[in-house]
Amino acid sequence: MSFDRTLKIAPSILSADFANFGAECEAIEAQGADWVHVDVMDGQFVPNITFGPATCAAIRPHIRGIMDVHLMITPVDPFVDAFAQAGADVITAHVEAGPHIHRTLQAIRGAGAKAGVALNPGTPASAVEYLLDMVDLVCVMTVNPGFGGQKFIHSQIDKVRQLRAMIGDRPVHIEIDGGVDPVTAPLVAQAGADVLVAGSAVFRGGSVGQPQVYGDNIKAIRAAATGTYV
Repeated sequence: MSFDRTLKIAPSILSADFANFGAECEAIEAQGADWVHVDVMDGQFVPNITFGPATCAAIRPHIRGIMDVHLMITPVDPFVDAFAQAGADVITAHVEAGPHIHRTLQAIRGAGAKAGVALNPGTPASAVEYLLDMVDLVCVMTVNPGFGGQKFIHSQIDKVRQLRAMIGDRPVHIEIDGGVDPVTAPLVAQAGADVLVAGSAVFRGGSVGQPQVYGDNIKAIRAAATGTYV
């Protein structure tokens, strides 16, 4: 997984057909998805439960590119190896999920995955200042984590700008998760984000039987974010 700052669209399978995950992952990649984003929720750190390492292992053969696993769970450390063994390319843990995020990030890299750290809307950019040399990605939550389809929190745009300045020339992605659509995508891209997670904005109106809708939705987000309208 080489580093570059070109804009990437990472559809969240939280908005996909849960009964058809393999085909959904294949469909979004065929329609232009750069990464596949997997939202793992435990009903404790966030008020929802989704899926775990077994689901990641089951869909891994259906994903040709990057499987981006976002752990909205606490504790994180006991599960790092399981998600790495399930094929996660990137494992992201929340800075708020435990008292020793530095140790968690060491464990993620030690398991052979790229390490991400996520910030809830109420957490300042400064919370990751001393972690930037040991992460590959910073995920800015632009909604409160736990559910898809929420409204974008505009105050987080300034946090993205702060992070971009802090990161400097380090090979660290800035990922946006929550409320991304063709209206909000350019706001965060201009602020310095390069990985955009989108759930309902990608999957809305489409299906495995009508995958071209996914492609149209992905193209619309990418065009808005990059200013390359056709």
